[in-house]
Amino acid sequence: MSKKISIVIFDDHNLVAEMWSELISTDERFTVTGICNDTSDASLESVKTKRPDVVIMDINIQPISGIDATKLVKKVSPGTKVIGVSMHNQPSFAKRMLKNGALGYVTKSSNKNEMFEAIVSVTSGKVYVCKEIQENLAKQVFEDDETPDISKLSEREVDVLKHIKDGLSSKEIAEKLFLSSRTVEVHRSNILKKLNLKNTASLLKFVHNSSLDI
Repeated sequence: MSKKISIVIFDDHNLVAEMWSELISTDERFTVTGICNDTSDASLESVKTKRPDVVIMDINIQPISGIDATKLVKKVSPGTKVIGVSMHNQPSFAKRMLKNGALGYVTKSSNKNEMFEAIVSVTSGKVYVCKEIQENLAKQVFEDDETPDISKLSEREVDVLKHIKDGLSSKEIAEKLFLSSRTVEVHRSNILKKLNLKNTASLLKFVHNSSLDI
């Protein structure tokens, strides 16, 4: 039997990381050699020591986001291939991960077969983007050029926009995201500017009428 593909999982939720580990370990082609619950120096040092074939990186991990931590992983272990994992299904997040050195991107809606396919693909040096992202990218291509472009938003602004869509007030959003109400208001203002929308009413109309799944 050929050498197993070694994998280190980065996820700040222990249960999620352990579930991924157990799921991946059911396939005899793979072996999980470590779990990191943060992107601290110690966690990155473990990647440098283990030099896994693949790192599965949750992009929302702390203290350094998975998007930025991907660069650090590639720096300490250049041969390691990175797969980004996120609940965000907007192509802009996949693009940012790939730009920072990742070779794969799957959403948390992806099934295990897509994850397994992603691991095998990136190990062989191929780029892998899950079907959900591919479909959303195709939708964007056929949308009117004047449609507000959500890919201009930062990850935090997308989080705020999701709660706006759910009908939450700035105070409620602040409590949900552990931010000040003033910070949420700044995010709302920036969202309107980036999407070229005049007010909250036009923003609500956009998120409810568009095909975007946020």
